[in-house]
Amino acid sequence: MWLKIRGCKLSRRATPDRVSGCGIPVATERNGINMRLHFFGATHEVTGSCYYIESSGKKILVDCGMLQGPDEYDEQAMPVNPADVDYVFLTHAHIDHSGRLPLLSKMGFRGTVYCTYATGELCGIMLLDSAHIQEFEAEWKKRKNKRAGEDSAEPLYTTEDAENVLKLFKTYGYANRIQVCEGIDIRFVDAGHLLGSSSIEIWLEEAGITKKLVFSGDIGNLNQPLIRDPSYIAEADYVIMESTYGDRNHNPPPDYALNFAQIIQRTFDRGGNVVIPSFAVGRTQEILYFIRDILNRGLIEGRTEIPVYVDSPLAVKATNIFNENTTGYFDDEALSLVRKGINPISFNGLKISVTSDDSKAINFDPRSKVIVSASGMCEAGRIRHHLKHNLWRQECTVVFVGYQAEGTLGRILKDGVKTVKLFGETISVKAEIVELEGVSAHADKEGLIRWIKAFEKKPGKVFVVHGESSVCDSFASLLRDGFNYSATAPNFESCYDLLADSFVYSGTAPSPKTAQKREDKRGATVYRRLEEAGQRLIGVIKRNRGGANKDIAKFADQINDLCDKWDRN
Repeated sequence: MWLKIRGCKLSRRATPDRVSGCGIPVATERNGINMRLHFFGATHEVTGSCYYIESSGKKILVDCGMLQGPDEYDEQAMPVNPADVDYVFLTHAHIDHSGRLPLLSKMGFRGTVYCTYATGELCGIMLLDSAHIQEFEAEWKKRKNKRAGEDSAEPLYTTEDAENVLKLFKTYGYANRIQVCEGIDIRFVDAGHLLGSSSIEIWLEEAGITKKLVFSGDIGNLNQPLIRDPSYIAEADYVIMESTYGDRNHNPPPDYALNFAQIIQRTFDRGGNVVIPSFAVGRTQEILYFIRDILNRGLIEGRTEIPVYVDSPLAVKATNIFNENTTGYFDDEALSLVRKGINPISFNGLKISVTSDDSKAINFDPRSKVIVSASGMCEAGRIRHHLKHNLWRQECTVVFVGYQAEGTLGRILKDGVKTVKLFGETISVKAEIVELEGVSAHADKEGLIRWIKAFEKKPGKVFVVHGESSVCDSFASLLRDGFNYSATAPNFESCYDLLADSFVYSGTAPSPKTAQKREDKRGATVYRRLEEAGQRLIGVIKRNRGGANKDIAKFADQINDLCDKWDRN
């Protein structure tokens, strides 16, 4: 969970090198130089990637992802003052890496977001979609709370906030070294995880001292459809690498199309529907690639065409972006189809649902069909409606094709729950629940080891992140004991001094998440809005530096009047 920022006053918890409550240790400069790395997300957990660098007088976030899972919009407090951030370096467009960027802008960020061309295009639809979902859910909660006499609800951010942050994007291709400012260079390297995904090389240089950091981003699996395999990097002083599947290896690559065809065949033979909760960006396009191959090879007995519904406006837009970004991103097999005039992710029988009426009509179609709908972990979106209509039918099949985080509806279904609650109604789970084996956009343990061993010289330190708590620890241990790397799994809020080569602050050790009373959560959410307003005010103050004395004096008087009104101590 994100720790809330409650001002920066000293307390008994503080040390001479740390201001408690802010999450940021006080900078201790060495010969006038300060180079530090803070861990503010995806530490001993899979979502919410966010890291913070101080160097050359600049403040940088690497990713600004959303923590995903139950009540995800209630647990997204920013770990730093957004108005102080100069740059964001973004590895890829998935919401667990990019999802709080509009919140960053809402709270005063006016810097620059650096990413690849395709990541910029995908964020252009994904962040707006995320904002739209939040606005919709907030409106629904407002009506519900009003009837119950409870507090109103507000979205974490709006579509306007998303549009504002998108104006701050600068996009680049792979392999070019980019000077961000004096003393900070970056380069994007294909991570093979998603269209436009990257590992990021960062060079920090100050007073003749240079340190190179590499953030792996999400490392892709080999032989994925459509996109290229991950590229490798030769050298680094420090590596921050993911460990999503750091405790297991994928099975040998199967014939995905054949396995998928068998699932469709037996479901259709029963007269049921195949329901696929799928991430709108990346995984949906892979599923379409497999179905095109199934039809091309005639793997469904007695059928040359099958009805397939893609029920996600976001997935439709993302598919168009995939079709427009083939060169530089697609692998040789997919490019070969494109050169022959064949669209790798289109076929007869493919139907697109955009409006809510289109979506509702799907469940009144009596034919057996394949329904591909977001979200991939079943936490929001139209997939929940399709689950409501199909989970109770034993002739149907729900196919999971991606990672399911702890606590999500997808994980609960995958683990064998017998009933679930959807839209206030208890639904029996009688449908067949299966996982399409081998489909993963993440490298497995073997692939992660292959990636780190590609460095020609062992990095000085490897920080293991982006994995469930036990996986982060076990993979760091494997790197230490099995391959002689200096590796550790940092805690939330920990801070590493790149000059002293040691931790300044060890952070908050992981602990089991406990349920919070509804009343406490509602109070914390409202208080969070107050904190965010305070952070935004600080940013506005800083941007008025150098203004007319008369205007600044008036602004100061207004702030003091407000403080006089609310200072209750």
